[in-house]
Amino acid sequence: MKKLLQLLIIVCPCLVAHAQQDPLYALYLNNPAVINPAFTGINKNLMANFSYRTQWAGFDGNPTTMAANAQISILDNKLGAGLLFVNDGIGENTTTNLNAAFSYKIDFNEKIFSFGMQAGVITYKNDPIKLNINPDPANLDDPAFARVSESQFNMGAGAVLKSEKFIVGLSVPRLLANSFETDGMNVQLYQQHLYLFGSYVYFLNERILLKPSILLKGVKGAPLSADVNFNLEFNRNFTAGVFTRNLKAFGALVQFNLKEKYRLAYVYEIPTNKSVGTQFNTHEVMLGIRTAVFDFHDRSISNF
Repeated sequence: MKKLLQLLIIVCPCLVAHAQQDPLYALYLNNPAVINPAFTGINKNLMANFSYRTQWAGFDGNPTTMAANAQISILDNKLGAGLLFVNDGIGENTTTNLNAAFSYKIDFNEKIFSFGMQAGVITYKNDPIKLNINPDPANLDDPAFARVSESQFNMGAGAVLKSEKFIVGLSVPRLLANSFETDGMNVQLYQQHLYLFGSYVYFLNERILLKPSILLKGVKGAPLSADVNFNLEFNRNFTAGVFTRNLKAFGALVQFNLKEKYRLAYVYEIPTNKSVGTQFNTHEVMLGIRTAVFDFHDRSISNF
């Protein structure tokens, strides 16, 4: 119980006054569509991914995020279409996003520019009983223990420029600052987050690639967040890397590519005393598939 209260103090000091933060993704470069709709269909094939992240495992009410998405390139690779589902929970609060995404792609000089938009529903649920402060059923009529469920429309936009040597993207996945009133209090479901990410490939030799990347995230009322990654890719089949987030968390990443279309990635992340201490580690895993379906799909292996 004490740990849960500490977590709520650290992560969301006052949910009735401040909008909820976007979930964290250490594997954002493996699946940029979770933060940028312009990535939808950009690789000119069919892609599907499932990821699960448990942050600060062992901490009561710790943040957990489950994300699933599928995307496909259509109309001679001019358009992309996809679906995205994200369920993000912390303590008594759960936020679920369901979006349809579309993109328009322009090929020029061995580069692809893609502009994308997504639209869908964001649902916020609050269940104070999960706090386990007092399980007495007699208290369930108290307004302080009232369950809250609210769904609202949202939409987002982004742009990506990609080649075989680099990728850069700018996005606001949800443009609307959703809020609602309950028991005289204003609850902000969401506040706009701005993402800027980029990566470049260095060919160390024919078999080994160095792929540094950076992700910057900004939201009003919070410090700028920066993820810096360095990955080494061997024979297109195995990737190993290290990263840091604001020098407050450090982690390692491994990824296996199977039969040129299946991917399995895992992240192990260690916080520092600047966040919750070193005893609560984070785990993130992702399963993915990339394959050609139509004749006009690209069957080559992409660096991004």
